[in-house]
Amino acid sequence: MWRAWTGVGLESCRLTVTATGVEAEGVALGLEEDRPWAVHYTVRCDAGWRARELAVQSLAGDGGTLVLTGDGIGGWADGRGQRLPALDGCLDVDLMCTPFTNTLPIRRIGMVAGWSEELTVAYVAVPGLEVSVSRQRYQCVRWGPDGGRYRFEALATGFTAEIAVDGDGLVVEYPGVARRLWSR
Repeated sequence: MWRAWTGVGLESCRLTVTATGVEAEGVALGLEEDRPWAVHYTVRCDAGWRARELAVQSLAGDGGTLVLTGDGIGGWADGRGQRLPALDGCLDVDLMCTPFTNTLPIRRIGMVAGWSEELTVAYVAVPGLEVSVSRQRYQCVRWGPDGGRYRFEALATGFTAEIAVDGDGLVVEYPGVARRLWSR
């Protein structure tokens, strides 16, 4: 479980890791410009933590739904199977409302301290579920068996944060965004 760093926001995520893949299912809620929003999401990855599917459903009564399916090598399609060439080259998804999606590149790349990697990700805004391409950089500041720290940078906006993760690469603290309340 995570809560918003400031303001109103809460998320519960259940993570299942098997030999064949990873699935995260969660519910997140918050306020955007004094209007409440809530979404249910599922992220499915292969065993190498490459995003293969993102499904997001708005729970706010507007019925908004988004499904993206990936081939694991940078190709994407929508829920009807229509190819989305604007997302070509995106290996990861970044669902704005959850710090969990920061775990995907951290686990997929397996960086060591000092290593930096620029990524192109499929970014999904909440509550509107608009999809865009985002250039991001992750730099491993410190890593050990109990966790580490990564400097995250959104290249287009200049937003940066030093994210603390546990030994599984799951976010513990994401300053300005979220902090973990509970984990088992």
